[in-house]
Amino acid sequence: MKRRLATLAAVLVTLTAAVLTVVTPAYAATGLHISGRNIVEANGSNFIMRGINHMHTWYAGQTGSFADMKAAGANTVRVVLSGGRWTANTAADVTNVINLCKANRLICVLEDHDTTGYGEDGAAYTLDQAVNYWISLKSVLQGQENYVVINIGNEPIGNTNPGQWTAATVAAIQKMRSNGFQHLLMVDAPNWGQDWQYTMRDNAQTVLDADTQDNTVLSIHMYAVFNTAASIRNYLDVFQNNNWPLVIGEFGWQFASGEVDDQTLMAEAQARGLGYLGWSWAGNTDPILDMTNSFNAASLTTWGQRIVNGTNGLKATSKEATIFGGVQPSSPTPSSPSPSPSSPSPSPSTPGGACTATYAIAGQWQGGFQGDVKVTAGSAAIKGWTVTWTYANGQTVSNSWGATVTSSGSTVTARNAAWNGSLSAGASTNFGFLGSWTGTNSVPTLTCTAG
Repeated sequence: MKRRLATLAAVLVTLTAAVLTVVTPAYAATGLHISGRNIVEANGSNFIMRGINHMHTWYAGQTGSFADMKAAGANTVRVVLSGGRWTANTAADVTNVINLCKANRLICVLEDHDTTGYGEDGAAYTLDQAVNYWISLKSVLQGQENYVVINIGNEPIGNTNPGQWTAATVAAIQKMRSNGFQHLLMVDAPNWGQDWQYTMRDNAQTVLDADTQDNTVLSIHMYAVFNTAASIRNYLDVFQNNNWPLVIGEFGWQFASGEVDDQTLMAEAQARGLGYLGWSWAGNTDPILDMTNSFNAASLTTWGQRIVNGTNGLKATSKEATIFGGVQPSSPTPSSPSPSPSSPSPSPSTPGGACTATYAIAGQWQGGFQGDVKVTAGSAAIKGWTVTWTYANGQTVSNSWGATVTSSGSTVTARNAAWNGSLSAGASTNFGFLGSWTGTNSVPTLTCTAG
């Protein structure tokens, strides 16, 4: 499933940084973006990823893991998706993933795993094919720039001709931008992500310059190649000295001689303000890389204990994105929900002002559900909105994101958040919530009022 390059444990080449012109990129105005070598939110707040990889495409039913990873201290989850090499993740499924991230106040890094090992693995997709997958999802990704980072392709080149990575990555970034994507983009290194031939290191500026929005972050995967403190520090020094944005998109732990020095890695990431995303919550064919036993959050493995409770681990260093308002959910996402295959159709709002709203059930499970409401301005711009509805079957709302939601008996009132109240004519925003139901979960009629 994922090649770890254990045979490369002996490849410990001292890195020598080339003298390059430091370029501080301008950033796109929308959502998460790059400022210097840092990731920042739309409001300018610095955001350092502290997160976990989750193998969603092979374990799509493990939706409760999002709440569990949040409880473990993560502020980000990197979600494995497939456009067809494995069972394809549809637009509806990706929408549910994004909503689960929002429900649990997690930034969502979405990655296409199809490209893993291209050039060496005959089943791997090209980066261009990965971009086509993102284009097919554009309708559910647009408007999510505050919450979603697009990792174009996982470990997109193997060890065969890694030099092809530069042109392929440049073309992928440019195709994403020419198709209107405003998101922060993440690009993985070749050599199965480990860059042991330094193709990404030596061509970083070329790739970053290819982004017309100056909104790309580079990602290194650290396993057997980075098994000493010196190898980790030397590699990270090059990026820091050149002011290049970087995250450690995957890493494991030093469970045997010749494997990654995870303690140095986390300490260096903390000292340098770099994001890291550990591999992975559960489900590996090599269970030594699982953080939990069989997705059980109450049963952390040795690796899980190291990254969750370690000195520079998630609980000690993670800070939640400010987009979520700094308030934790009043109750967690249920531990084992799955999307309902036959959710009721969305319900439009009745006229009540210069906006409309539609209500949809994004996922439903026994006793619980996830709702999504889309608010759209009318023919004129609005500066705020309020959506109300009345449940007919005793449903209740437990927590929400993207709006302030209150209940009085069966009547629910949702008011815009500070950041999504102003909408230009015809523009839309979404908010979501978790709720409970018994017996019947009918879709209510909504009223939207501007101002």
